[in-house]
Amino acid sequence: MTVSQVPVALITGGSGGLAPAIAEALAKSGNAIVLIARDPARLKAVADTLAARCAAVIETRSADVRDALSVQGCVDSVLERFGRIDVLVNTAASSAPIGGAIEAVDVNALIGDFDTKVGGYLRFSQAVVPAMKRQGGGRIIHIGGLTGRSSDTLSGLRNAAVSHLTKVLSDQLGPSGITVNAVHPGIVRTPHLSELCENIAEASGSNAEQVEADFRAGIPTGRILMPEEIGDLVAFLASVAAASLTGQSITVDGGYSRGIYL
Repeated sequence: MTVSQVPVALITGGSGGLAPAIAEALAKSGNAIVLIARDPARLKAVADTLAARCAAVIETRSADVRDALSVQGCVDSVLERFGRIDVLVNTAASSAPIGGAIEAVDVNALIGDFDTKVGGYLRFSQAVVPAMKRQGGGRIIHIGGLTGRSSDTLSGLRNAAVSHLTKVLSDQLGPSGITVNAVHPGIVRTPHLSELCENIAEASGSNAEQVEADFRAGIPTGRILMPEEIGDLVAFLASVAAASLTGQSITVDGGYSRGIYL
């Protein structure tokens, strides 16, 4: 086993969404990057783009976050290659919200959605913690979502659970030098946003441009976030400067959420 001289960051859900921007920020902060998802072709495309943008080691691994054996095999492969794991960023999740009238909710789909995100986050955390403990520390960062703080959609259950999981893990792992935090992004310009605007427009008889304008009107800063803004926060949480920041659920939304959380 070769022990890497640079910190190693694993990013689940690595083939899309916020993962590329997070990976780039971590790479520019000096981390070797391992992108993890189920589709090798999509992973390679993201890795190739990142490799062209930053001088860092960028590798990929295929794994299914719903399968504990697949998760453990992935982590073992990374440890065999690098000898260490310093950062875990969990982003893997289904992008399709589950809601509507309670009588029509597909409970099995809801449980499956929960298992992908919350179960997946927990499985990867379980798998990396022994290595982080041996090293004397590490960083675990969960990407949640604002639906956990509202009643807009039933699948927000998963994001509320992410915050709970984050706090429990921070209590348990703090004595080992491992910090655990959650980031709840607001409205971010990703392909998912375009899909969401189109779906809302179709349901309301509007158009996607107007839906996005309505979103912007509800954001105090008056603009949609860029993925890089989430990446910058994750890179900070993964840094030495954030050594005492743990157990927190941090919102990056331009002021979109109006709740007061003490």
